[in-house]
Amino acid sequence: MQKTVGIRFKPAGKIYIFDPKQVFLKVGDNVIVETARGLEYGQVVSKVRYMPEEELKHPIKPVIRKATPKDDADHEKNIQRALEAYEIAKKEIEKHKLDMKLINAEYTFDATKVIFNFTAEGRVDFRELVKDLAAIFHNRIELRQVGVRDEAKMMGGLGQCGLELCCHKWMSEFVPVSIKMAKEQGLSLNPGKISGICGRLLCCLQFESDCYECALKQLPGIGYKVKTSDGTGTVIKLEPLKGKVSVKYDSDEQIIKEYDKDDVTIIGPSKQKTKNNSVEQQELMDDEIEELKELEKEDKE
Repeated sequence: MQKTVGIRFKPAGKIYIFDPKQVFLKVGDNVIVETARGLEYGQVVSKVRYMPEEELKHPIKPVIRKATPKDDADHEKNIQRALEAYEIAKKEIEKHKLDMKLINAEYTFDATKVIFNFTAEGRVDFRELVKDLAAIFHNRIELRQVGVRDEAKMMGGLGQCGLELCCHKWMSEFVPVSIKMAKEQGLSLNPGKISGICGRLLCCLQFESDCYECALKQLPGIGYKVKTSDGTGTVIKLEPLKGKVSVKYDSDEQIIKEYDKDDVTIIGPSKQKTKNNSVEQQELMDDEIEELKELEKEDKE
């Protein structure tokens, strides 16, 4: 068994596993750890626990020490220096007329490297920019191209719900989101309504996905023939969380009634494709379908 502790380097950032060695740690402690980039300043976000070594993908690096007051001061100094570096780099990008958007700047804890995160539509030749930045900062320079989801996570903002973005506030990692999730939840498949400010499918579509998927397994599908106490009809609408189904009767297509899932008996799939208001609302123009598929594809990449 391996002794481990979870550490973050940024608010809502990914949690990394380290070996606390003989350092006594509790949640909230600031620490100095060894990483592939060198020494870094992070915060303990999970209790010390023991994990089977086979669950660890590779040997984990050690916690060097608890952060001292000097470490805390150096970290704050690096944050201020990064803000200044951001403004300088922004002007240099404009000077070089590069088609890229600078997101932020970061200093490593030992201040030997400056990392600039940016977004761009395609590849950017920034070799001359790197040379100029290295001459200005007298440090190693790293330019890192990130995706639009990462941009939203770094920058923050408000979502459609009016609350702070989940990815910026608490989500450690992004999860795959699909159009199927929106369909199962009965949402309009309008790209503008199920996309976040990053332009990708809303992360929150995944939060209730398992619940809807489980609820839908207990209901007949739209278009299925069912028998009720009032006769035989076709399912035209589902309310998974309420366990309700709306049925249109074969004898009179103007009559639509709602039933509990336990009050209908499934006969089988309808031979004819059922069209009704709730179904028609889900029918999209070809360009909207393609746009959604493209969003889903980019999200997986």
